[in-house]
Amino acid sequence: MLIALTREVPSSINACELTHVARTPIDVAAARAQHAAYEAALQEAGCTLRRLPAADDLPDSVFVEDAAVVVDELAVVTRPGAASRRAETSSVAEALRAHRDVVAIEEPGTLDGGDVLQLGETIFVGLSARTNAEGARQLAGFLEAYGYVVKTVAVEGALHLKTAVTRVRRDAVLLNPQWIDRALFDCDVIEVDPEEPFAANVLLAGETLLCSTAYPKTNARLGAVTTVDASELAKAEGGLTCCSILFSV
Repeated sequence: MLIALTREVPSSINACELTHVARTPIDVAAARAQHAAYEAALQEAGCTLRRLPAADDLPDSVFVEDAAVVVDELAVVTRPGAASRRAETSSVAEALRAHRDVVAIEEPGTLDGGDVLQLGETIFVGLSARTNAEGARQLAGFLEAYGYVVKTVAVEGALHLKTAVTRVRRDAVLLNPQWIDRALFDCDVIEVDPEEPFAANVLLAGETLLCSTAYPKTNARLGAVTTVDASELAKAEGGLTCCSILFSV
């Protein structure tokens, strides 16, 4: 069974953290409708939803991906790089304890789940404004014991590693070559359309590839995809991977 942890869009989302995009008003009702359609797409893809408690006092709390890294053997609760987001992790940790042993990144390490990309036994960790070398070191300490190889990657021009590159198949990634070196990946590489720099964030849920409706030129390069509208969440610097934590049980 493939579980998808999600959380409702908070009423406070207009106070979210922003780094690389200008602040524009977010329609909360529209964002919630888009998020509900996203959850429905996950269910259509075969996921079982597990909704975390709403957290209206935490403006970025819909972006649950950043709170944990989950592999088959273990769940690593993160320590987000934005201090305002650290209270998000406790409810995520509680939900994960039902399915995995849980460990946690500790100070002075910082780590956002959006900076962690798993390709088989290789784990890429983006060193970004939100994830530091100590956070990456601690993650490696947890995961290498289970046979994973952890590689760090410098992230520039984008908020997270997975803003720049995500997995589209078992043996292929989609990336923006302006933000990440395609030579890092020993697999098939598909590049985003140059006119759609933010199109690299897609979500592979089982055999279904979820893509944003905002990037039709890139989507056409990917073949059969399921499109969802995430335009309001994009105003909060969120992508499709950001809004769920997927893991098998």
